[in-house]
Amino acid sequence: MIKRNSLFICAIVAIFSCSFSNASGQQTLRQQIADIAGNISGKVGVYARVLETNDTVSFNRDEKFPMQSVYKFPVAMAMLKQVDAGKFRIDQPIKILKSDLTTDGHSPIREKYPHGNVSLTLRELLDYNIRESDGSACDILFKLMGGPAKVNAYVQGLGVKQINIATTEQAQVQRNEPATQYKNWSTPLAMTQLLEKFYTMPILSDSSRSYLLYLMSHSGPGAKRLKGLLPAGTVVAHKTGTSWTVEGITAAHNDIGVITLPNGNHIAVTVFVSDARATEEERDATIAKIAKAVWDAYAH
Repeated sequence: MIKRNSLFICAIVAIFSCSFSNASGQQTLRQQIADIAGNISGKVGVYARVLETNDTVSFNRDEKFPMQSVYKFPVAMAMLKQVDAGKFRIDQPIKILKSDLTTDGHSPIREKYPHGNVSLTLRELLDYNIRESDGSACDILFKLMGGPAKVNAYVQGLGVKQINIATTEQAQVQRNEPATQYKNWSTPLAMTQLLEKFYTMPILSDSSRSYLLYLMSHSGPGAKRLKGLLPAGTVVAHKTGTSWTVEGITAAHNDIGVITLPNGNHIAVTVFVSDARATEEERDATIAKIAKAVWDAYAH
């Protein structure tokens, strides 16, 4: 009886020791993130979750941050949901008029077809929207789905409430109306929740989920952000968002995504940097250092 009680006590001690160790490790990681965030003039928000273990770390997780082009990720999800529902076909040609093109901001479609009058498939538009972060592609997708409010309703319907999609790309890239971009906002917690739902739940068909993962894994912008300090070859399915820099202040410099760890686990992570008085290199480095700290904590 004494031996059995001793074994029980040892087991309880081991459980509490393990819990204390995990909590201590998370606190150490949070402090690392706080230290990194403290080295840049601006607001930083972080939420990361290991999808297989539910380990989390956060910093300003419930604060609202402007998304900029990060919102092209839920825009793509909403469109692919309509493809799954049979409302559109992935290879359906979409007629593009000059009036469909954004007049400012990044748009390879506008650069290539400045007068419009061209048809691109829905698959091509989704590719431009994610891999090139093309503003015209995003607004054409909005137009097809009935506007930002429809996409916002889709996200809210998934149970993710702290994301607000309110304006088009054309509206948020206007330099003379910088406040508009703040209408498209998310908390770090909510964006990571959306990533987790996308990655782990059957809210899209297998083919739609795989296609969006492919686009995000081959996205061009932001190579020095989440991916910047991770080992070469690390799979990072991500979407960036970047605003103009006006009078030395960059309203949004973001990266969100799912990182595949060497042990086979996956981290859904959001890093938002807002209202920063810093160079592009400093903003990139802030995101990269945070991603590396998270990687180091959970990679083993």
